[in-house]
Amino acid sequence: MSPIAASLKAALRSPLLPFWLVIGLLPFGRSAELGTLLCLIGTVLLFMRHPSALREHPGARLLLWLLAAYTGAALISSVDSMAPGKSWGTVASLLRYVPLGLYACFAIRREDKLQALYLAMAVVLAFWALDAWAQILTGWSLAGHAEPERITGIFGATNAKLGPSLAVLSPFALWAAQRRWGTKGVLLAFVFLLGPVLMSGSRASWLCYALVALAFAWRIARSPLRFAAVAGGLGVALLLAGGLAWKTSERFQLRMDRTLHALSGPQQSLDTALTGRLDIWRTSVTMFEAHPLNGVGVRAYRYAYPRFAPPNDHFVVSDEACGVGEGACHAHQWVLEVLTETGLLGLLCWLAAIVLALGAWRRVSAGARERAFPATLALGVMLFPLNTHLAFYSAWWGLLFAWLLGLWCAALYVYPSQGEAA
Repeated sequence: MSPIAASLKAALRSPLLPFWLVIGLLPFGRSAELGTLLCLIGTVLLFMRHPSALREHPGARLLLWLLAAYTGAALISSVDSMAPGKSWGTVASLLRYVPLGLYACFAIRREDKLQALYLAMAVVLAFWALDAWAQILTGWSLAGHAEPERITGIFGATNAKLGPSLAVLSPFALWAAQRRWGTKGVLLAFVFLLGPVLMSGSRASWLCYALVALAFAWRIARSPLRFAAVAGGLGVALLLAGGLAWKTSERFQLRMDRTLHALSGPQQSLDTALTGRLDIWRTSVTMFEAHPLNGVGVRAYRYAYPRFAPPNDHFVVSDEACGVGEGACHAHQWVLEVLTETGLLGLLCWLAAIVLALGAWRRVSAGARERAFPATLALGVMLFPLNTHLAFYSAWWGLLFAWLLGLWCAALYVYPSQGEAA
């Protein structure tokens, strides 16, 4: 049996299965919560058998502090939320991330388990990409026909999350390819995922994937000169792939034409290229200025938006966003999302969590940082501030964020292979 097949088999067995299921079912909406439920059951059983288990795992304690900051920001904002029912319901739903992350910390205690999960993740991503390539070439995937402007693959025509998912989780596929086939494997995996990411039409995903490529270029090069050479090669591959897609795909051409509006001069062109993001961001600033301390309330953005948007705002009078009369669904940028929905107090919670996470990362050994590299990179590109983002307090993106957070805390403190110092 090949190492990849053995790792996939290991991931499909307990105790990795419940945690792996969250990603395995991610394209199918709320069905991914089945994995969350199983992790909850597993965590309850663990603490029934070992009530003091928390004291024995530094990663689990770190996770609790990070989730306390994430949930605490939402809790503070709910006190006087402009949509109290939505905000308090969101706070309650965030509690499910605690057993999800704790399960990861206790189920992934050894390096072999961690590597098995990484490889199983790579298999899932390869399947998504293969299905997306089928849709690129034929117009159809397992989830049906393609959208006119973008490839959505197994996520379905009404769910444009293929690009963000592939880009953020791509470090696991590239890590597996490098471990199995070295530098050539990384290059092949990069090209294999590049097509679906480009054709997904998500420009935020393009930037995320470029950051992942740069990180792996440095990982391969380990010196400035070699890094410049590897990064240049990746840049050429990206330009060639983009040029080919531009000439052969009407979907990609339409997306690029819209993007190039940003370079044509007036602010209106830039707003068009950003599909109205400038209007959303201006309204977000106004919203924050009116509620600077603790925001308008977590997930209350769409309900507050019409009160702060200018007259005849495109997102209020059309049903393009959340519906007629509601406005934009979220701020489309995580710092603005935190500021508008949770205020300065919420942002301080997030910044404290980031400082705590960076401190924990610096204190562990170089070997531990190496083992956690794919999860660290995935979280890093997910949180890269100079980009547009999905809503971090939404049910879907928030679940992926919490899943990565739990995996990262587990990966930092797994028991290394025999013969390596902890």
